[in-house]
Amino acid sequence: MFRSVSDGVRFAFGTLTVFPVRVTRWDRPAARGGMVCAPLAGLAVGCCAAALGALLLLLGAGPLLAAVATAAVPAALTRGLHLDGLADTADGLGSGKPAEDALRIMKQSDIGPFGVIALVLVLLAQVAALARAYEDSWARGAVAAVVSAAAARLALTLAARTGVPPARPGGLGAAVAGTVPARTALAVAAAGTALAAAAGALLGPYDAARAALAVLGALAGAELLLRHCRGRLGGVTGDVFGGLAETAATIALVVLALG
Repeated sequence: MFRSVSDGVRFAFGTLTVFPVRVTRWDRPAARGGMVCAPLAGLAVGCCAAALGALLLLLGAGPLLAAVATAAVPAALTRGLHLDGLADTADGLGSGKPAEDALRIMKQSDIGPFGVIALVLVLLAQVAALARAYEDSWARGAVAAVVSAAAARLALTLAARTGVPPARPGGLGAAVAGTVPARTALAVAAAGTALAAAAGALLGPYDAARAALAVLGALAGAELLLRHCRGRLGGVTGDVFGGLAETAATIALVVLALG
C-alpha cells in the first residue's frame, strides 16, 4: 500500500512539476495514483507561489507586483507546460478543422493567434484577480494562490477518470487517460472542495463559502472545456490537460476576486 502511494506521489510530482522527484514507474497503476495525487502537487506549487507573493508584499512591492510574481511561480514550476497546453488547445479548437487536422496543429511547436490571445487573456485575468486579493490582505492572496493551484490539479484528476478516452496514442495524455475510477475522482474532488473551504474559513465564514464555490466553479468550467474537447478531438491529450488546468485556475481566481 505504501509503495503504491509513493509511486503515485512520485508520478504526480515528477510529471506535473519541476521538483527533483524521480518517476520510478511509468505504468497504468502508477499513472492512476499520480492523477489521484495531482492535487498534492498543486498544493505544493500553490504554497510556493503564496510564499513569494507574501514576501514581496512584506518588502513593500505592492499588490500588483506580488500578483505577477505569484502567477509566474506556477508557470516556472511546471516549465510552462500548462500554459503551452492552453495555447496549443486554443489553436487546435480555434482552427475549426476536423479532429485529425486540429490535433496536428496542436502538436506543432509554434503558437498561433488563438493561442496568443488565450495566453494573454488568461494571464491578465490571473494577475488582476490575484492583485485584487492582495489588496485586501496577504492572507487572502495566499489562500487564492493555494486554492487555485489545487483546483487546477483537481481538474486533471477528474479529466483522467474512466470513460474519457485519449485523442491519440502515445504521450502523457494517453498514459493517464481513463486511469482513475469515476467514483475515486469524485471523492478526491469532494475532499479538495472541503479542504478549500477549510482554508477559506481561516479568514471567515464568507471566505469559506467563496473558496468552495471557487473550486466548484473551476471544476465546472474545466468540465465544459473537457466535453468540448471530447466532441471536437475525440478525447484528451497532454495539451488538453494543460488547458484544463489553466482554465480551472483562472476561474477559481476570478471567483475568489468577486464580492
